[in-house]
Amino acid sequence: MYKKGLKRFLDIVLSTSGIIVLSLPMAIIAVAIKIDSKGPVFFRQKRVGLNKEHFEILKFRTMRTDTPKDVPTHELSDPKKWITKVGRLLRKTSLDELPQLFNIFKGEMSVIGPRPALWNQFDLIEEREKYGANDVRPGLTGLAQISGRDELEIPVKAKLDGEYVEKMSFSFDCKCFIRTISSVIKSEGFVEGSAAGESVSNNNEIKG
Repeated sequence: MYKKGLKRFLDIVLSTSGIIVLSLPMAIIAVAIKIDSKGPVFFRQKRVGLNKEHFEILKFRTMRTDTPKDVPTHELSDPKKWITKVGRLLRKTSLDELPQLFNIFKGEMSVIGPRPALWNQFDLIEEREKYGANDVRPGLTGLAQISGRDELEIPVKAKLDGEYVEKMSFSFDCKCFIRTISSVIKSEGFVEGSAAGESVSNNNEIKG
């Protein structure tokens, strides 16, 4: 029952509530981004969704608009210089992910699930296929994010995504949600400029 309908119902309720409650903080963040650097407030990127269908993930922009294109963050000569002042705070606290509440509302994502891979992150997509992790909606947060985040290698991350698929339930989602809050507060597993995690995988603005 949970997997077939209740999970999606809760996603709609939680995303709608989140958009309403966080509308003012998101507006403040948007203004801060515009004041801090030239360019759009939001960053859009093609990701892999349910059943490997592509969709555009929505995030707050955290990097300068003149950042070299199609270059992994960890391959830039000085990754941190391309990240804006506001962007550094947003990335560390994961506040740049808040616009994904709209992706959840639209049904492209879930609150809890494997983080959506980039369309060209073929190694991760292939590993997830072994565990059926491509057959569920990607999430705002998931088991891999509370188990190491940027510090995890792709095989480990994919295996954890598969473990989530096996254990998916209301109680397990609640556990992941609570642990996510704790991890974000402590900035656990966040490694800016590391080559291990999603934040630096195959393009700019890739964190999570």
